[in-house]
Order: sequence, then structure tokens, then C-alpha cells
Amino acid sequence: MLARGQLDEFAEHGFLVLPQVVPAEVVAAASRAIDRLVGHDPPGPQVRGPYNYFLQAGQAPALAALLARSPAFGLAESLTGPATLEAPWQVQVALNIPPFSHRPGMGHIDGFPPEPDGRPGTFTMLAGVLMSDQREQDAGNLWVWPGTHLTHAQYFRTHGPDAFLTAGGYPPIQLPEPEQVTGRAGDLVLAHYLLSHNIGGNTSPAIRRAVYFRIKRSGHDARWREFVQNPWLDYDTVRDRLGPDRADGE
Repeated sequence: MLARGQLDEFAEHGFLVLPQVVPAEVVAAASRAIDRLVGHDPPGPQVRGPYNYFLQAGQAPALAALLARSPAFGLAESLTGPATLEAPWQVQVALNIPPFSHRPGMGHIDGFPPEPDGRPGTFTMLAGVLMSDQREQDAGNLWVWPGTHLTHAQYFRTHGPDAFLTAGGYPPIQLPEPEQVTGRAGDLVLAHYLLSHNIGGNTSPAIRRAVYFRIKRSGHDARWREFVQNPWLDYDTVRDRLGPDRADGE
């Protein structure tokens, strides 16, 4: 379970970094699976910066175990409520290959281009497990813009949820100063779907590795329009913590 202070931090900033959530043996097994994946289908010798693999979770048990055989999924449900989240069907292995002297000028939200049925690819929460140490900045870290989950919701309340499609993942909001997520292999990152984020540069000597899961609350797809305007719609625990005066994100 998350502490009250952690719920408050998530409500204000839109993300949490929880240290050493995933057991070392689960991280090690997942690391070996990534080694095999990269060995079978390596990036080209000239590739620098982000390089991703997308797999079905059922076909990547060692990677799916990062959620299923650790407290990670339960911690995610500590934000939304017991038995509210669906197990994700897809796993993303995200590499950041140095040298890559990139500094993102802005962040984005996922879900564009839309799904075949025209619905934006929204979800409830991004869960990421660091698979390499990223204790310093500019080591391929994830960049986030704290508080933008609330700013995005305000934008969609003003302009309507279909403005998502017009914006193409980059709603024209005012951005605060970004923050680079730092941590160690086995740390868990939980981020609100509406939080602006991006990939940063990697001037370290090591390839950055992370595994991401996009998690939905049951019934999310049918009410995505309401969700992008009310950031706590899927988050019962956070909504209860905020109380009725702040639960709509305004």
C-alpha cells in the first residue's frame, strides 16, 4: 500500500518513483530475456538514442513477471482501488543507446495516432521498471513535466476531448520545468496517463534499459472522453484522498 504522502505526491506531480520494488531475481531474469531479444534482433550499428521492442505480454513471461511476480501491480492498484486494473497485454522494452546528446524541448502524451476504431489510445497509467541504473541525469532518463496531468485535463475541459486528435499528442499547454527520473534497476515508476513525458539524451557510457506497461482500468475505453477531462475518474484512492472539492481535477 502507498502512504498518504505518496498519494499526495502523485496527485500533485502525476508520478511516483518507488525504489527497489521488483525483486533482484525477477530483474535478473528479465535482463536475460532482454539480452536474448537484442541478440536475436539487434539495433543497427549506427543507431543512437531510442530503440524499442513491443511484445505481447503472454509471449514474454520473464518481462511480464516484472509486474506479476512483484508488488508492482498491487502498488498501481493502490492508486486506483482493489481489483480495478486489467493486466496489460503488451510490453515495451525501451533502450536509449549512447552517445545521444538530445534534450527534449517539450513532452507529449501517448495515444496518437488513434486506434483503428478512431479512439485515441488512452489508458490509465504508465508503469515502468528501470532495468539499468540511471542514478545521474542525462543517462537516457525518462523526462517528465510535473503537474501537467492536471493542465492537460483543464485543456480538454476547455476545448473538448476530441481536441486530443487535433493536438496529435502535443496539446498546446504551458509547460513547467521538466524533471529527469533517476533511480536504480528494480525501481518502479508509476505515471498518470495525462502526464507530459519524453525521452532524454544519453551521454553516459551505458545503454539505458527500461520496461514499460500501459495499464487500463476496467471499462476505461468506453469513458475515455470523460477521463481526459477528469484525471481522477479511474483513480478511486486518489479521488477519495483529495475529497469532493478537488476530485474533478479543477
